[in-house]
This record gives sequence, C-alpha cells and structure tokens, in this order.
Amino acid sequence: MPKPRPVDDHARAVHAAHPAIDLHADTLMWSRWVDYDLTVRHEAPLPRSAFAGHVDVPRLQEGGVGAQFFGLVSLPVLGRTRGLFGAIQGQIDELDRAIAKRPSALTKVRYAGELEEANRAGKVAALLGVEGAHALEGDASRLDVLAARGVRYLGLLHFSANECGFPAYGKGRRDDDGLTRFGHELVRRAEGLDVLVDLAHINQRGFLDACEAASKPVIVSHTGVLGAFEHWRNIDDSQLRAVANTGGVVGVIFAPRYLGGDGLEPVVKHLKHILDVCGEDTPALGSDWDGMIVPTKGLGDPTGLPRLTEAMLAAGISESAVGKILRGNTLRVLRP
Repeated sequence: MPKPRPVDDHARAVHAAHPAIDLHADTLMWSRWVDYDLTVRHEAPLPRSAFAGHVDVPRLQEGGVGAQFFGLVSLPVLGRTRGLFGAIQGQIDELDRAIAKRPSALTKVRYAGELEEANRAGKVAALLGVEGAHALEGDASRLDVLAARGVRYLGLLHFSANECGFPAYGKGRRDDDGLTRFGHELVRRAEGLDVLVDLAHINQRGFLDACEAASKPVIVSHTGVLGAFEHWRNIDDSQLRAVANTGGVVGVIFAPRYLGGDGLEPVVKHLKHILDVCGEDTPALGSDWDGMIVPTKGLGDPTGLPRLTEAMLAAGISESAVGKILRGNTLRVLRP
C-alpha cells in the first residue's frame, strides 16, 4: 500500500502552533478491562480501527495533541446500580499508574494554566470526564471526591436514565421530561467544584434545562449536529445556540454513523455548521476514540489530526478559527 501524501507545510505549521485538545476518548475503560497500556504504541486490533486501540501516548505526541480528555465509563447495564462509583475510581487509578510509568510524557491537569505548563514541558496533559451521573449512585457528594481526584467534567446522562434525567436514546428514554431536581442540584454542585457540565447523550428538554440553569460554560464533549446530518445522536441549532450562550463548546465526534459519511470532509462539514450557527468560539474536537466506534477514515487515531487541520484550511476555515477549534475554545473554558 502506498504511503499517504505528506501534510502540506503550512497546515503542519498551523497544527503545531495549536496543540490539539480532544474532549473525549474512552481509553481508560480498556486499560481497566484488558490491561491496555496507555504508555506504549499500539496497532488497532481490528481492521478499520474498529472499536478500540485508538489512543496511546506515543500517537498523541505524534499527532500534535496537547491534551486528551479521558472519559470515565461505568455502563449501568442490566439494571445494575451499585459498583458504578468504584468503576470510575478504578479508571482514575489506571491513569495514575500510566502517569507514574511515564511522568516525563504524561501528566494530569484540571486547569488551562496547568495544561499550558505541561505542554511547555513537552508533556501530554490528561484530563478526566465522567460519562453519566449514574456513576454517583444517587449521592451528589461523590462528585466532590471525583473532583479532588482530577475530574473536570460531568456528563449528566449516557445511554440510560438516571437520577438527573433521561437520555436522548436508550433505556428509560422520555422525551417530554427534562432535568430533575437532582439534576439541577448537580449542575450547581458541579459549578461550585469547577467541574464542567457535559450535555452529551441527554434528551433535548433536559439539555435546554441545564443550559438555562447554568451560570458557567457547559460543553457537549462528543456529538454531531442535525444541521449537517439527521440522526438521533445529533443536536439541533437551538441546542447549539444554548451552549454558545453559556460560553461553552461543542466537540464534533469522529464516528461516520453520526457524521453522515466517512472521511475528513464530513467532520469539517459538522464543524462548519457550528461556525455558521454560533461563530468561531463554539466548535471543538470530541473524537470518541476507544468508545466502541469505527472512526472516520483518516482519523483512526491521533496521528491523523494534522490532516484534519489541512482539511479545515482547504475548506476555507480561517487560521484563527482553526486554532480555536483545535485548542483555543476548549482552553478558554478550562480557565478558572
């Protein structure tokens, strides 16, 4: 197979000037389940980089990634409601072990200043986000424990209903019901702990309720947008504007099934739609690598990110906006 064409020098320079921040990868669940070593280079175990094996420190460095958010997954399947908090703690333990193994290459941070300091030292910054408040097992005070261990965002929902509200799709879906009283309490508590509220997976009513309740920026860590492709997983323009009105960001996912096509162009299409609706302060990257997805062609792992920068520039997105998408917008919401 012939080697791919090199990324042009201009795009490579722009990419190097803005070390990327990705809002969501589920790598730590594989570290916990199958002893996946985050610190060494891997090849994806299945064709087309299916499902897992996407992220490790060497490929983050090669792809010019300044910071990676690691999603913490507890998967409350078959009605299981206990042991979820422990599953989250175990994944944090995995990250701490990886950092202890490669402290010169990886460090855990919460704030923008720490992230920038890590990058100046040549390290990839690791950040943590919980995927689904069911992991708290109904006890809001457990968020305090997780924040003290480095958690920087809390996703209210995943693929099943919980004490906060109801999913956009999955078990317990109820489209007419919004954020619960417990959900409102968690938004307030998260903001007090400098934990960002993540609205990936929540139904539209709850999504808009959370944006209205928020006094700080909210995020959507990984999603597509309905204005670019019609799919239940994607959010509409009213949701985009609601996030933008809080000063938050929306990370575009790298999964073709939600993008409406394979390759770099569909990713750019979704980013451009957010630009058109909200301006250049809202779009960001939210790959969902290692999240049991087949990534879009060209972005099977972080080493493809310079090609995404090249594709954004070729599509007419300004250098300033590209820098904000890669890094600047997410960095902004990470400032105290």
